[in-house]
Amino acid sequence: MDPTLKKALETVLASWERMKKSHEDDAGDDAEQFEASFYAWIEEVRRWFDRQEPKPATLEEALQLPEIQQSMELLPGELALNVETELELIVEGQTRVEDERYD
Repeated sequence: MDPTLKKALETVLASWERMKKSHEDDAGDDAEQFEASFYAWIEEVRRWFDRQEPKPATLEEALQLPEIQQSMELLPGELALNVETELELIVEGQTRVEDERYD
């Protein structure tokens, strides 16, 4: 896996675990930290995807890329739909507006 993608994904996974185990006092901060790490990883995926030649034309093709497959295997199942949604936007060349992110 691309080292930059791997490092960003590791941060997402660590933030996810921290958020799952957080106590009531820390829950809000841990959720914000997870969200920030998730979107930072998505931006790394976008930069990586933009360097691919040829670029996949569909979500299905993008999901077949080894780096994406490896990432999906490591991510918790609860995040699969969010990742697929973001990946579809990347394939379509769209950027999510800050207010439209998952809250």
